[in-house]
Amino acid sequence: MAGTDTGAIVRELLARHGRTYAEEIDVDVPADTAESMFGLLVFALLASARIRTPIAVGAFRALREQGWTSAAALGEASWADRARVLNRSGYARYDESTSRTFGDACAYLLDTYDGDIRRLRDAAERTPDRERVLLQKIKGIGPVGADIFLREAQAAWDELVPYADQRALAAAAELGLPTDPRDLSDLVEREDVPRLVAALVRTRLEHDADDVRQAAAPGG
Repeated sequence: MAGTDTGAIVRELLARHGRTYAEEIDVDVPADTAESMFGLLVFALLASARIRTPIAVGAFRALREQGWTSAAALGEASWADRARVLNRSGYARYDESTSRTFGDACAYLLDTYDGDIRRLRDAAERTPDRERVLLQKIKGIGPVGADIFLREAQAAWDELVPYADQRALAAAAELGLPTDPRDLSDLVEREDVPRLVAALVRTRLEHDADDVRQAAAPGG
């Protein structure tokens, strides 16, 4: 929209949607603990299914309420118990397969990284492309899940900054913002990069780019 400046659009984006998904599920990614990064991985696996994000958020919280906050705990839970919790959380079509996937993913994490996903970062020598490849060796984490994890993990892992996946960049293009991740990140302070990327993703998912542009325009 003519007369709308980049700074105004960014401010409107952050005001409307500037909350990372990790913040929404109360996972302290900046703390970079084994528990917080495992929680982020669990959410990435849930959210990459063909299911609405609020259901993934609810399922994550339900799993956490069971005390399944580590690869050991989630892996040791029975397949039936995991499936039951997922079913009650809205995963009726995916409860059995996702329960099985969690079992396989936790076994892999324990065997490969002693249950600590931060060791994947070390194995990748803190190289984003390699981290993305290694993430996809975990059962249930494909390209979408890897993108979800990495764009949120950049709140703690400096080598990822700036990480903006195609969904975020498509929203940036709609809003007339830079589509080069480095140029996009230059619009905000380092600590706000994950919030800006999350805001772009939420804008894309909620199809409200026009509303953001209108509100950011002079007199909007």
